[in-house]
Amino acid sequence: MRIAIIGAGAAGCFCAVNLKRRFPEAEVHVYESGTRPLAKVAVTGGGRCNHTNSFHGVRSMESVYPRGARLMKRALKVFSHHDTMRWFEEEGVRLTVQDDNCVFPVSQDAMEIVLTLTRLMDSLGVRLILNHRVSDIRSIMAEYDRVVVTTGGAPKASGLAFLEPLGLETVASVPALFTFNINDKSLHELMGTVVEYTTCKLCGTKMQAEGPLLITHWGLSGPAILRLSSYGARLLAENGYEADVCINWLGESNAQETVGTLHGYREENPHKQLSSVYPAVLNQRLWCWLLQKAGLSPDRRWQDIGDKQTNRLAAILTSDTLHIGGRGTFKEEFVTCGGIALGNVNPGTLEARRYPGLYFAGEVLDVDAVTGGFNLQAAWTMGYIVAQSITAD
Repeated sequence: MRIAIIGAGAAGCFCAVNLKRRFPEAEVHVYESGTRPLAKVAVTGGGRCNHTNSFHGVRSMESVYPRGARLMKRALKVFSHHDTMRWFEEEGVRLTVQDDNCVFPVSQDAMEIVLTLTRLMDSLGVRLILNHRVSDIRSIMAEYDRVVVTTGGAPKASGLAFLEPLGLETVASVPALFTFNINDKSLHELMGTVVEYTTCKLCGTKMQAEGPLLITHWGLSGPAILRLSSYGARLLAENGYEADVCINWLGESNAQETVGTLHGYREENPHKQLSSVYPAVLNQRLWCWLLQKAGLSPDRRWQDIGDKQTNRLAAILTSDTLHIGGRGTFKEEFVTCGGIALGNVNPGTLEARRYPGLYFAGEVLDVDAVTGGFNLQAAWTMGYIVAQSITAD
């Protein structure tokens, strides 16, 4: 059997290795338009490779896979994060689960994952063909017994142009992990400030994300913002990346609870300045910025603050509104939502319904995840399922 895999990313290379292991006699060719395989894996997690996630505390599949949750729920029963970790550890890659449930190689080196896969491809006899962009899908399908498309996300519509002759339904691609540009110079002066637990919401929607937030020289970043950008990817794209974000700087504390906390500060520290008594989760720079936003001078004393001003400050702390004035970039893990619509494939095998022998895996499908190792897990899982499906024929 002759098998072509188009795209030497995580899904393609993992599929190739598992194909050859399950069917050693197969002739497996991997086509890659770039100069090296697994280029994106090499830079994932800042070059450390956020390999997968422990899924501990994941409330629902929709919370980590905004697109493709139903497919991934089914797929992970076939090849889960436990299977992924076991697979790589059996190849000598030691893994560690961090406090945030992200899984990394103990070496903290993404190249360990890259070299493990390329070594296996070479030893198993997978032929890797670099600098070769497939432009005619029908010719490839005629030449090979099975074809697997693993070209990854397509930021531009032209990325899927080679599939147009098949008439498959596609979903327009838009960025799915990005930071927020906030045009407020006073905020930019707080660059480097991290709040470990915030709740962020796109105003006027139910889209909400929790976690650490980082203030940058252009606006907002950090896991909470990246996750929110994933949930709101299509809505934000439709609105030209102009929207309001509501931030609860105190995490899950509501306005009423915060008023009580502020009253406590006033009663216990009446003669102290506002700048010197504040929630432990904030640093003094951010606290003073929020005070001024609430119309309060940091030099004022707690005993001089009335109930109206206290309520105003509580509102700012728990529902601060900032205007998003554009999309920033997140170069380490550029992810798109969109691609080949899931209705085109059999969810159990990932084989195209209209084209027997043609399979899809990875981000080329309309499946994407929030940051934290979930996107790579989707690639490993889908690559494995396709290998299993082909060798079960």
